[in-house]
Amino acid sequence: MNVNEDLSYAFTLNRQWLWIFGIWPDPDIPLSEFRRPNIRFIIVTCTVILYVTAPQMMNVIRAWGDVSRMVENFASMNFSLLAACKLLVTWYHGETLRPLMASITSDWMTSTSNWERSTMLKIARRGRSLSFRCCMAAVGTIIFYISFHLLRFFKNIHQPRRSLVYRFETIQKSPTYEITYFIQLSGGTYSVLANYTVDSFVSILVLHMCSQLINLRTTLNNLVNELVSKSISSSRFREGLAAIVVRHEHLIRNAKTIDGCYSSVLFVHVLAATFQMCVITFQVFTIVTDNLNVPVIRMIFLSFYIALVLTNMYAYCYSAERLITESTKMAYGVFECKWYDLPPKNAKDLMFIVYRSKMPLKLTAGKFGIFSIEMFAIALKTSMGYLSALLTMRG
Repeated sequence: MNVNEDLSYAFTLNRQWLWIFGIWPDPDIPLSEFRRPNIRFIIVTCTVILYVTAPQMMNVIRAWGDVSRMVENFASMNFSLLAACKLLVTWYHGETLRPLMASITSDWMTSTSNWERSTMLKIARRGRSLSFRCCMAAVGTIIFYISFHLLRFFKNIHQPRRSLVYRFETIQKSPTYEITYFIQLSGGTYSVLANYTVDSFVSILVLHMCSQLINLRTTLNNLVNELVSKSISSSRFREGLAAIVVRHEHLIRNAKTIDGCYSSVLFVHVLAATFQMCVITFQVFTIVTDNLNVPVIRMIFLSFYIALVLTNMYAYCYSAERLITESTKMAYGVFECKWYDLPPKNAKDLMFIVYRSKMPLKLTAGKFGIFSIEMFAIALKTSMGYLSALLTMRG
């Protein structure tokens, strides 16, 4: 496969959607042109903020005191605001992400050994699997979201008082009403796609760092074995070890770049996902306990919505957990190789790797928390605690 096919395989649909949104950090575009906001990015971001987030924020304020209405409006406001934040952060840090994408391109170009390529493809398949699950949840959410609101649109089209996707009472005249309705419908769709795309993109970036750490650990083990078997000289060993140390430092910088770009928005993501799980579960609980006559399409939509929030959160937690594990294994890789058969001077040189692996690489949530499977469980537990508080308030 060529590099474009490799990147398409690794990033699946993310590359196309990020390009459509105008935020794909393409290293081949001239920097002067890249710094200008893309018209597609401006249109999508403004649609999400002005036609979804802003109306729902006003509706939350208007519904103050009515817990059920507040929760319903807050859910869409919260989700769209998170999508806008992710779009803005990815665009803002695009210049920083370009060298990272160039580095990933170089990794696929320079991986000539079968075992290196096999490791990269194995991790890429795991990333594709996570991305596919997120995609299925996103597609299901979008299909039933559009179906529900189109049915409501055709049902109420001849009514004297017609409601928009997101309530905005002053707009009733045609064709302003119809145009606004479909722009709001587009804004909700953009919110789902933006959340799915950026979440999958970041998790695949992190998993790529994991594959490079695995390859580096194998390279170190092979280098030690060659010196032990006297296939190479001591000077060649030091040259190879120096290259491994430089490469390790490069991977550490790349991992810190990803964390530096997305740490703040991931803090927002953790809070938003926790509240989102709470409010969606509250809506489902209310529908079931009050025996409300709710369309089946809406119930299916809420089910996919829950799956989307959970899979996106899990993608971050799984990839971050894998990064912690693989970065720590670099130090264990030194202990597990045949260092005891090396000359003392060469064995001491291995301490450079151990020292750099002392602090595991991680993906943080605003420096307040570290993404891991444990965080995924804590977020679920916290959201259920908030649900209990909401049910008590409604009580």
